[in-house]
Amino acid sequence: MPSLKFTVLAGDYIGPEVMAEALRVLDHVAAREHLALDCTEAVVGGAAIDRHGSALPEATLRACAAGDAILFGSVGGPKWEKLPPKEQPERAALLPLRKHFTLFANIRPGLLYPELADASPLKSERIPQGIDIVCIRELTGGIYFGQPKTTVTLPDGDVQALDTMVYRKSEIERITAAAVTAARSRKKKLCSVDKANVLETSLLWRKTVTDYVAAHAPDIALTHMYVDNAAMQLARDPNQFDVFVTENMFGDILSDEMAVICGSLGMLASASLGARQNSRGLPFGLYEPAGGTAPDIAGKGIANPCAQILSAALMLRYSFGLDAVAARLEAAVKKAVTSGVRTGDIAFGRPAVGTRAMADAIIAAY
Repeated sequence: MPSLKFTVLAGDYIGPEVMAEALRVLDHVAAREHLALDCTEAVVGGAAIDRHGSALPEATLRACAAGDAILFGSVGGPKWEKLPPKEQPERAALLPLRKHFTLFANIRPGLLYPELADASPLKSERIPQGIDIVCIRELTGGIYFGQPKTTVTLPDGDVQALDTMVYRKSEIERITAAAVTAARSRKKKLCSVDKANVLETSLLWRKTVTDYVAAHAPDIALTHMYVDNAAMQLARDPNQFDVFVTENMFGDILSDEMAVICGSLGMLASASLGARQNSRGLPFGLYEPAGGTAPDIAGKGIANPCAQILSAALMLRYSFGLDAVAARLEAAVKKAVTSGVRTGDIAFGRPAVGTRAMADAIIAAY
């Protein structure tokens, strides 16, 4: 019986609630598919600060390295907002994990079922078939990681802050390769988003993407778009995109906009992959829902577990090579939701179910 070895980092507030249901669904899937789960749980984020004084303890990092993938919850919240910025859960846990494991490619599907079109702020006539696009975001370069990064008091008493945006050609080539792979699995359309009319890094980005696709993927229809226009086009006609690729900060902003137009963060998953291979010779990855820790509903048993469950499906696909199993799990989520079982964030006047009941419906649909 094949064993799936991964590390579970549930995180904070609603993180443990939705993670528990995702693991329960995975247990059901494993039983049906004759698989064994070998998962190790470790603390991260605010919970780790409370227990160990660090958002990413060494023991957690070792546990992650010992597995073939990381199933991640959400971290942070008001309890830890008074800590120095460098010690807060989001910055002191997630960014170091991405950097440590070189998780340079963030794959975020933007998926809105037609039955949930009312959840989107876009007019339904703009998205009659729902939304089905993918954002590929470079995750370990750019202004978030560039050095120097300082705040200093100048001789005249003024205060100056400095962030540095840096990209190397090799970094752009490897994220382009990931985007090409995604595009080939869909409609063979790729839009590269940059700010080449202003930024030196974007000039290099555009040239590198153009050269790479011409040399390695002439079958891909490549277009380019400035980031400000891309933000407008996502709101105007999201399905004009199929796969779009962009640098770290632009991807952070555009993927969050994409999440909003897709209706609910509770439905959106993501995968972060890198150069490291796991024991199966497949990409080591970190899989997490797109949303946050939702402190306002924590402990009430009403959080939507679908994003966490769909993240687990991405883990099955990318880090364990179980594409058919992942597709069946994704289909079960869709069947449960479109049949009318909804948590409060996607209920729209229907009776809302709780976190566990939502997971029950997905199990029943699998």
